[in-house]
This record gives sequence, structure tokens and C-alpha cells, in this order.
Amino acid sequence: MTHLQLEAAPRINSNRRVRLPATPARKEAFTGWLFALPWILGFLLFTVGPMLFSLYTSFTRYNITTTPVWAGLQNFQEIFQDERFYTSLSNTFWMVVVKIPIVTVVSIGIALMLSLDLPGGRFFRTVIYLPNVLSGVAAVFLWQWILRPNGLFNQALALFGIKGPGWFVDPLWTKPGMVVMGMWWIGSNILIYLAGLKGIPKELYEAATIDGARGWAKTRHITLPLLSPTIFFQVVTSIIGTFQIFTTAYILSGTTVDGGPGQSMLFYVLYLYNRAFGKSGPAGFQMGYAAALAWILFIIILAITLFQLWLAKRWVYYESGDRQ
Repeated sequence: MTHLQLEAAPRINSNRRVRLPATPARKEAFTGWLFALPWILGFLLFTVGPMLFSLYTSFTRYNITTTPVWAGLQNFQEIFQDERFYTSLSNTFWMVVVKIPIVTVVSIGIALMLSLDLPGGRFFRTVIYLPNVLSGVAAVFLWQWILRPNGLFNQALALFGIKGPGWFVDPLWTKPGMVVMGMWWIGSNILIYLAGLKGIPKELYEAATIDGARGWAKTRHITLPLLSPTIFFQVVTSIIGTFQIFTTAYILSGTTVDGGPGQSMLFYVLYLYNRAFGKSGPAGFQMGYAAALAWILFIIILAITLFQLWLAKRWVYYESGDRQ
């Protein structure tokens, strides 16, 4: 080939990218990411963004109207010297330790009865779930009226010669009153347990019957072990929800700073709210202090959840009979 022919020959650019034809898999992936984009943007802007800002403000003095001033660990040091912090934490732990076992046992018991497929079962399932449809604020006002010292509940106890307590006016009875009121919303728990019970193969009960097992033996060796994943899920989510008690305490305490009589309803999130919106402390709108409280709560819930995940290996079973 002559020199002129070499000059006229087209040159191949080695840096030029070769576009591959779009395959159906790539088109499907692109479409999926496109549909997920609104959620991703919302998650980054309205969840991750505020979380990072909250983490930053937890180390500052910040009251919304002024520029955050770096304070280091000062907020956390003040929190661990704050008596109300320990009061709110103990009140919240009381609800976790007392309310969760009661709600769990009652929910499983009712779910076991509904799983028997007796006449009227569908009707009772609907009735049990109906209270969950009612607004939380409306339900709190309803129970505040029912559990008054001269309310319907105490009047019913008086028929049996029992003097009812002052549910939401006596510091010793405010949290038990909230446990009683919490039974109003167990319908969703019951339906979840009922779904778990329906997922247990009937063949296992038939085999147990052939082996001579009866009522409680079947419940202990078949029902509860195979229901343990559902129980585990419910306990974890219930504990997280109980640590976030706010609406009931805020309404029942009359929006007071101390959280009702004797600070008996000063729960953690209520105290966090009071610090954030100026109802506690001299500074007002202590957003940095409230952010520090929020991150301490996050660490507590994370630690408890991780402990539950570790503990689940000892008692959560699946259909294969193996533990988690």
C-alpha cells in the first residue's frame, strides 16, 4: 500500500466507545430505576437528609432562630445529669416491660380462639379490628372519659362492690390505665397472629393426634414453636412502638411539662418534644438538646433490637424445625 493510500484510509479511534444495543434486561432495569426514583429522592431528601442534620445539631446549641453553634458533647453531658431524662426513660421502660407481655399473651389467646373456625368467627374478627379504624386522638378522648374516677369502668366495678382507682389522676394508676387503654388497639396484632396460625400445616396436628398428643401438648410443641417467627416480629415492632409513645401521653397529661400527675406519664418522646418546642428548660426551642435525646433513643432501640436478633437464635423456629 502506497503512502497516499495510507493517508486516505480511515483511521480507527481506539478511544471511541462502542455502544451496545439495549437489551430487554437493560430496558427493564432502567424502567425499574425510573419508577423507583421518586421514592429514592424522597428517602434522601426527607429521611437521610434530616437524619444527618439531626446528628450535626445534636453537637450544637440550636434553637431554630439562630445559627447552630458547635458545643461538642455538652448536650449529652447535660442529658446524663438531667433527672427528667431518667424519669422519662424509666416510665418508658415500665411500659415496655409490663405492656408488651400482656398484649402478646392476650393477642395470642384471642387469635387461638378465632382460629378454631367456630360459627361467627368472621364477625368477631371484624369487630375486634374495628377499633383500629378509629383515630388515635379520638380513642384517647374516649378512654379518658371511660376511665374517669366516676366513669363507666369504675361504675361497672362498683356493681361488684369494688372501688375503682383514679386511673389518670393517681400517679400509681396512670400507666396501668394506659395498659388497659392499649388493649383497644390489639386487633391488628390478633389478625397477624391469626395469619401465622393459618400458615401452620394441619398435617402436623393430625400426626400429633395419631401419636396421642392432646390440646396443650399440641399448643406447646407445634403451635408456639411454629408461631415463634410471628411472635418475634410482633415483639420487636411493639417494643419500638412503645418506646415512641407520644399521642396518648400528650393528651392524657393535659399537655403539661411534667407529664401528668407526679411525672408518671413523662415518657421519653414526650420529654423530647417538650425540649424541642420550648416547654422544658430556660432556653426554649432547644433543638440541639432534643436531637441529642433522639440519637440516644435511636441507640437504645438499636441495641435492644440487636439483642433480640441474637436471642432469637435460641427460640425462633421455622417449619423445618431448625432455629433461626
